[in-house]
Amino acid sequence: MIPKVDEEKCNGDAICVDVCPVEPNVFEMVDDKSHVVHPEECIECGACEAECPEEAIILE
Repeated sequence: MIPKVDEEKCNGDAICVDVCPVEPNVFEMVDDKSHVVHPEECIECGACEAECPEEAIILE
């Protein structure tokens, strides 16, 4: 599964960046929005999806 970010829902709080447990981080903030920059690093833990208050992240 790969995380997808709905940029319209993303509020730019960077919680996904903070909760992602891998290095390099799956997410990066670009222009105050979260972007998936290292999808191959995702371990499918679901922390980003569970912690996003805007429900802007889904694992597909």
